[in-house]
Amino acid sequence: MEQVIIPLLIFLARVVDVSMGTLRIMFVSRGIKLFAAILGFFEVLIWLTAIGQIMKNLTSPWHYIAYAGGFAFGNYIGMTIEQGLSMGMLVLRIISREDSGDLVSGLIFKGYGVTVIDGEGATGPVKLIFTVLRRKDLAEAFGILERHAPGAFYTVEDVRASADRGFL
Repeated sequence: MEQVIIPLLIFLARVVDVSMGTLRIMFVSRGIKLFAAILGFFEVLIWLTAIGQIMKNLTSPWHYIAYAGGFAFGNYIGMTIEQGLSMGMLVLRIISREDSGDLVSGLIFKGYGVTVIDGEGATGPVKLIFTVLRRKDLAEAFGILERHAPGAFYTVEDVRASADRGFL
């Protein structure tokens, strides 16, 4: 019975500590120090418990499999949680060769601040359109983009900090 329970506990411990590690990295990258530190404390505490069980059972392949499986599944769970939290801000940068009036109007109508710059691309004139938005609003912004400028090139980047001072 112990040969089943201990590997299961190792698996669960790794799922939890690796998920916490993923969230901790998210908090660190966004400058949220307190939550990052708290998660880091519990992440390492759980990890030490799991590795302690591995060290006590060095001859059991099931313990190794549970440890590795928990790590893999923990990455998946952590990323899923991070995606669900949708914390933080993004910059959506769009480069369009087409008339971008409807795209800009659609973004503004939904309440997004928009900055438009005339530019020159390899094949001629382009419009560079910038908007800073909440991560949870990205799908809506993509919908507007697909409706009004389906052929436009775009990039999305995390924003560590932003301040609305009436410029957008």
